[in-house]
Amino acid sequence: MKRLTERLTRRQINTTLSALALGAMTLSLAGPALAQDKATVGIAMPTKSSARWIADGDNMVKVLKERGYNTDLQYAEDDIPNQLAQIENMVTKGAKVLVIASIDGTTLSDVLKQAHDKGIKVIAYDRLIRETPNVDYYATFDNFQVGVLQAESLLKGLGYPANKGPFNVELFGGSPDDNNAYFFYDGALSVLKPLIDNGTLKIPSGQMGMDKVSTLRWDGATAQARMDNLLSAYYSDKTLNGVLSPYDGLSIGILSSLKGVGYGSGKMKMPVVTGQDAEVPSVKSILAGEQYSTIFKDTRELAKVTADMVDASLSGKPVTVNDTKTYNNGVKVVPSYLLKPVVVDKDNWEKVLVGSGYYKQNQIN
Repeated sequence: MKRLTERLTRRQINTTLSALALGAMTLSLAGPALAQDKATVGIAMPTKSSARWIADGDNMVKVLKERGYNTDLQYAEDDIPNQLAQIENMVTKGAKVLVIASIDGTTLSDVLKQAHDKGIKVIAYDRLIRETPNVDYYATFDNFQVGVLQAESLLKGLGYPANKGPFNVELFGGSPDDNNAYFFYDGALSVLKPLIDNGTLKIPSGQMGMDKVSTLRWDGATAQARMDNLLSAYYSDKTLNGVLSPYDGLSIGILSSLKGVGYGSGKMKMPVVTGQDAEVPSVKSILAGEQYSTIFKDTRELAKVTADMVDASLSGKPVTVNDTKTYNNGVKVVPSYLLKPVVVDKDNWEKVLVGSGYYKQNQIN
């Protein structure tokens, strides 16, 4: 009986030890798998001064976290050294992918070389990163088409072609360090230039070309000051009929200048003013009969496209793009995915912005 008890005890001990060993092996196998959860994606955004970029950052974090990724979202407040330091920190901390909406797309060459050397994928987000081979993909909207839509909307607001004009207009451009600004301007001029050449559109200031009409950092106060100068120098005996504005933040500044000299009151009709990004103050301005239109770019869709690029590039699958010709960054043509922009005005704002769930009704009314 004693020997039987000893044999059972030994068998129980051996069974227990085997179970412990198996458990330890299971833990050792599971440990790294758990530790190597989804990768961290560094997201570098330019500024919080625009509601648009806040929405972009929030949407990117939401979509990526839903897919299991960790995120490191940083805003540089339009300070180039600050953005460089933020991206360097993301590289140092081991981000596997960088999603970058650059402040100045020509200043990132060195840090992106560091990223490339560590095998980190780089996705340019809505602003092309220039003068470097170390950018893998570009997710954006069709920026040339944005300009085309802005120009077409300007003409529609002027009543052309039923109204033959001539019309007095002024042109505003975006920030000269943002590659998109040139696409917006070139797209608009592809529509407007023939009408400028034949005299349908007149530019009393004579100011054309991004070297003359650009607005550093997309700053509304800068646009307002330039509009003040244009009005005082060229419109003492003329009426301004329209303004090509590439961004809502500029449009608000331009409208402030126009209202300051009486446009929009009495017999002075508000000029047709375009915009972009469908920011809430500008949508409200459209409903108030001030700004004429804006361009809606659904950042939720851009976030999804970017997340798809992250997934594919990390899993070794082909990354879906729909443009391999347009976006030459000075060193290479960057494979791109272009989304379609939409014009918003007083007739369709509710369907496009509220109907899509981008805004709630009470945010506008």
